[in-house]
Amino acid sequence: MSQFAPLRLAVKALDIAASHLPARLVRAPASDTGATLSPLLHWMFHLRHLKNGSANLGAATPAQARRQLRADVLPLSRGYAVREVRELTIPGPAGALQARHYRPAAAGELPVLLVFLHGGGWVTGDLDTHDDVCRLLCREAGMQVLAVDYRLAPEHPFPAPVDDAEAAVRWAQENAARFGVAPTAIAVGGDSAGGNLATVTAQRLAATGSALLAQLLIYPATDFSTPRDSQRRFGTGFILSQADRDWFEHHYLGGNADLKRHVQASPLLNAQPGVLAPALVVTSGFDILRDEGEAYAQHLQATGTLVEHVRCEHLGHGFINLAGAHRDSELATIRIARQWRRLCNRALALGTTAAVAPATETVKGDAKPAAAKKARAAAPKKAKATPAPNAAGNSQPAAATGAVKPKRVKKSTSA
Repeated sequence: MSQFAPLRLAVKALDIAASHLPARLVRAPASDTGATLSPLLHWMFHLRHLKNGSANLGAATPAQARRQLRADVLPLSRGYAVREVRELTIPGPAGALQARHYRPAAAGELPVLLVFLHGGGWVTGDLDTHDDVCRLLCREAGMQVLAVDYRLAPEHPFPAPVDDAEAAVRWAQENAARFGVAPTAIAVGGDSAGGNLATVTAQRLAATGSALLAQLLIYPATDFSTPRDSQRRFGTGFILSQADRDWFEHHYLGGNADLKRHVQASPLLNAQPGVLAPALVVTSGFDILRDEGEAYAQHLQATGTLVEHVRCEHLGHGFINLAGAHRDSELATIRIARQWRRLCNRALALGTTAAVAPATETVKGDAKPAAAKKARAAAPKKAKATPAPNAAGNSQPAAATGAVKPKRVKKSTSA
């Protein structure tokens, strides 16, 4: 048993207890849509404040912030089982980059390699802080994942992390045969700052005519330049504060205000990104990055890119790192992984330029897949989808794919 197992089990017990308490005792905040923050996430913010003396980074050095993230995340990690995990070293533009390769159960494995870029504000985060995330995506999406440890600011400020991300994806394309996939079956994804790097990488590759299969963008940062309503609503009292974001921005952009409008720092400002690889954009109901992530989803859709958007209404920033101890976060991450598999399966069957109904939905953190179901059901079956492995590693049916005339799907909230 891991040395952290007792703490993780204690947090899980607290999560169960919180779910049975009356709302008047939990006193969790409500969002502008009327959704209530998951009680455990509300309490964890205050526990973090008590533990660290402050809930925000404040005067912390980058080294202190990195240690704090590891101390916050690693004790809650579960170590989800996958078939194989191995350490790799891949070439980067300024030297070797550490990487970690995950392979799922053989039954129902999709011939796709997801290059995953971890979050952490371009300053913190590493292969270990996002090990659980990659394991769960690998297991539930039934595809290989290659996590990349790119260089961090302030030692390596913008655009060094972007350069590393692009180099990693291009290496994966050039070495696709080593992973048993086609060069056109390489996808890119990430969360938060990693989501930002994934968007910029997709735009860079598209500009040079290099095709990606798909993009997985989990609460991505997309615009440094424009204050939005979610920043005002959720700027204090939550895991990621506006003060934290300003701290990350200062280290990443080196205090250069002009870089806020650089399209490779704020990809939402790229007015002509072209038609990019199909994207699954995930946002959280209680997150300062919510509005810019959703604005980017709309921007991609307006430029002709296939976009599926999911908002996890009752969750906050960083929830995928809490899956090992928080049931709502785990269920939401599993749901995201399975929807991501369906999108990749569709892209494989139809090609990335196929016309598929863009989908927008709003869901609870613990909701089962429901929204956009009508649009998928209306699509004619053209190829049988590869079954997705369930939690036990067995195969289960996945949605069939097919092309339909693009149309807007109304937002809905699943129970």
